[in-house]
Amino acid sequence: MTTEAKIEQATIDWLTDLGYEHIHGTTFTFPENEVVDKATLLAFIQQQHPHLPAELYPLMVAEFVNNKGADLLYRNRDFHLKLTKGLDYEYQDANGNEKAVHVYPIDFQNPEKNTFWVVNQLSIKGKNKRRPDVIVYINGLPLVVFELKNWFDENTNLQEAFNQIQHYTKDIPLLFEYNVATIVSDGNEAQHGMYNASNEWYAAWKSSNGTTIVEDDFQMHTLLFGLFPKERLLNYIKNFVFFEDHNGTLIKKGAKYHQFFGVNFAVEAAKKAIRPYGDGRIGVIWHTQGSGKSISMAIYAGILRSLPELKNPTIVVQVDRSDLDFQLYENFVLAKDLVGDVQHADSTDDLRRLLSAGSGGVIFTTIEKFRLKSGNEDSLGELEHPILSERENIIVMADEAHRTQYGLLDGFASNLRKALPNASFIGFTGTPVDSKDADTQEVFGETIHVYDIKQAVDDKATVPIYYEPRLAKLHLANENLDSEVDSLTWEQEDSANLKWAALEDAAGSQERVEKIAKDVLSHFTKRTETLPGKAMIVCMSRRNSVKMYDALSQLGGCPEIAVVMTGNISKDPVAWNPHIRTQEATEALKKRFRNPKDSLQIVIVRDMWLTGFDAPCVHTMYVDKIMKGHNLMQAITRTNRVFKDKPSGVIVDYIGIGDQLRKATDKYTGGGGKGQPTIDMEQALNMFFNQVEACKNMLPESIDYSQWKALRESDKMLLVKQALNALLKYDEVADQFMIVEKKLTALLSIVKSQPEIQEYAIDILFSQHVSKAIRNAKTPKGNGRATQNEIKELISRSIESDDIIDVFAMAGIEKADISILDEQFLLGVKKDKDSIQIKIELLRNLLKDEIRMRLPQNIKKYTSLKEELEKVIDRYHANAIDSYTTIAELVERAKEIQDEDKRKSELGLSDEELAFYDILAAKKDIINEAGPIQDVVHNVVKAVKSNLQIDWTNKEDAKAAIRLAVKKELRGKVSILELNAILQEIMEQAEGQFKEWRA
Repeated sequence: MTTEAKIEQATIDWLTDLGYEHIHGTTFTFPENEVVDKATLLAFIQQQHPHLPAELYPLMVAEFVNNKGADLLYRNRDFHLKLTKGLDYEYQDANGNEKAVHVYPIDFQNPEKNTFWVVNQLSIKGKNKRRPDVIVYINGLPLVVFELKNWFDENTNLQEAFNQIQHYTKDIPLLFEYNVATIVSDGNEAQHGMYNASNEWYAAWKSSNGTTIVEDDFQMHTLLFGLFPKERLLNYIKNFVFFEDHNGTLIKKGAKYHQFFGVNFAVEAAKKAIRPYGDGRIGVIWHTQGSGKSISMAIYAGILRSLPELKNPTIVVQVDRSDLDFQLYENFVLAKDLVGDVQHADSTDDLRRLLSAGSGGVIFTTIEKFRLKSGNEDSLGELEHPILSERENIIVMADEAHRTQYGLLDGFASNLRKALPNASFIGFTGTPVDSKDADTQEVFGETIHVYDIKQAVDDKATVPIYYEPRLAKLHLANENLDSEVDSLTWEQEDSANLKWAALEDAAGSQERVEKIAKDVLSHFTKRTETLPGKAMIVCMSRRNSVKMYDALSQLGGCPEIAVVMTGNISKDPVAWNPHIRTQEATEALKKRFRNPKDSLQIVIVRDMWLTGFDAPCVHTMYVDKIMKGHNLMQAITRTNRVFKDKPSGVIVDYIGIGDQLRKATDKYTGGGGKGQPTIDMEQALNMFFNQVEACKNMLPESIDYSQWKALRESDKMLLVKQALNALLKYDEVADQFMIVEKKLTALLSIVKSQPEIQEYAIDILFSQHVSKAIRNAKTPKGNGRATQNEIKELISRSIESDDIIDVFAMAGIEKADISILDEQFLLGVKKDKDSIQIKIELLRNLLKDEIRMRLPQNIKKYTSLKEELEKVIDRYHANAIDSYTTIAELVERAKEIQDEDKRKSELGLSDEELAFYDILAAKKDIINEAGPIQDVVHNVVKAVKSNLQIDWTNKEDAKAAIRLAVKKELRGKVSILELNAILQEIMEQAEGQFKEWRA
């Protein structure tokens, strides 16, 4: 039997395997009311600095051991700063010369020069006398505390180990003045955390190498071999633990395993990539939203600044929007223990001044500050961005990398490269690289580390997100709406914007907004009855946001709400004035909303606060805005932050984002937490080559454009005109060519960094010119307004005003929450499906699973039901019935299954007997038996089961024995002529139902 002592011994054994010396606590000679072995610390300092005056050593030990601070956490911070940053001392040498020395209590560069002890059963006397299970000492300093519980004791668990640590902080607080990390384990689970953190912040260490996730190993083994190798532990202590000062309230934080390994891999990548050693492309870190990306960035900046080979580098943290800028800047300022002082570029001139300076540091800026200066009456504006620094130790850290860094031929990104020609670049992102943004590798380099949404949820680094469809019918009665809109706008670059404007109007109809407002209030009220928290409502536009605010405000019982949006007082309606705030007022509102005790319960937004904003107490998001891809995922992950007892976040969908959410979620789990990028370049290249051939095959064979680059512009025009005339003869051919070329250009963005595509450059250029010529030829200029009105009219005609539909309630599904990581939710993600189809697909597969499970029980009945189910789906796919009729029909099939259970009970039959009853009941007219058919069924099933044997379906003699037994039961009850037909059906059912029979 495993006991607490055995787990303690296993911990000691594994640490000794890692080179730690085991010392029993009873052998220590210092007093019980002390925890530091000062003699060992003194010996270490003397060994490191043997030529100092003798009287200086005791003073150094005393200063490292005695910590300042009004409470335990402040004293712990004081010690940690001395531990990681060292102390300066001045002294006179033997010749009277003034000298200075910087002393650390640990040699972080040379692990072998330190003493590592694993100590057990050390008694410590404080308010009460306590004896922690295991303590890791380095150079006489107690830095890590282990509290262990018995795995097989049903009366103890991990929570008890955590509680015991909390008692220790009260009883023997001196121990925790020196504590860097705490480990709790019940034998099965093992978690690390900060001694003062809530238990939800403790986490498992799931990798020993940073590339392989260990799910089923003994957790203590993985934690010890993943974190406690000497060099690795010293790295963690120095670089991955820090204190945030929130206006006098300290919060101690330590990195999780994905942050530790991701940052360290990025440090090694930087050493290889930074000029002049490499090409300046460090790589990309993809850590999903809510998993501590901003902390990883701050830790990374701190480590880079400390690397001697970088010679005091300048770190430029670049974001794409001001709200993200301030959010990330605040996080860096809070982490100043690691990062040092941080500077913020408030203007273009300010940025240029900071970057032109020769010193290092951390500089925050938005990408737009790399703009060209405009001219005036006396001078021309800048035609090219000036060089600000040619230093090679400048590192640009781009937040949400793939959104702003691809315009390398022109624009802000181009200006940044010209301003800092020798800089190196690393991208940090919470969203996977989209296929359309695949220049990321070309700009930043390879993916360094991946920590996706699935792994984050598995690790409890974020809470799971659940999806609840409550469609407020922006239900389009016109099933062909998309294709009809496309027929109006296929020739326009901004067709999506035209369609969006029209949908915005439709979504903001007064009747619809009022219905949603009532539903939101009802839903939120019920949700917060048992789970305190806050909510966000996402609307299509600022106008719709204000409408939602007005509708909610008029309802009784509405809590305090606010609209958060940008404003322009020269253009916006005066009625919007209460919602237009200064930056300071918006920041104040943000602090109120983050505070779980503040009365502000709901905010209504369009775009603001959907990225780079953390309010852990938010547990619900009501979505009435069409979103997709990384914008959608960034929005919904506002609900996934860990907070107290919050079990999950919920996304309530009023507009039908299910299919987009499913596609985005699939992409966000594409790495599987294993560090694999989601883009298959080989597959993309094959698709690209096929698309080039498709374009070439549609062009007339008589046109030779092989010398395209050498032609004069006039000759190029003639060649394009020739192709245009040939393709325009048939509208369908011209339209198809534009579609094929559009796909080709989209694929080009993925593969354009691959050398194999260069030989197709002329094919691409010519196809793009021809496609543009077709678009211009088929689009009369100046009709954009008319087209927009046509789309608005088309969509308005397609809207059916109806009540809000709770799809799951309609389907009779009790489970109202479907996790966005649930396999059923991700069904068919590779297929292009309408938004409502996620609900249909869900119901269909629930029914298919149920039918498949029941099929052996009643082959005839459930084969028939399966065929009916597929007929319903076939009719839906053929547009013979609409989506809601489909759901209704699927519900009817579900009721048939429920009716089967009722019928079985009413007939007094078992699961095994019902199918045989159906066979015999269908022949009741030819069965000569006075009693109920159930009696015959009981005897037939008994005859079958009495003759079963292992693998009987493959043994003819076994099947013959069953047939004979059944014949005996039916003989005299059924005529000889009918017996064989009934017997065949009974045997088919028996083979299906009892095929896997075991004795």
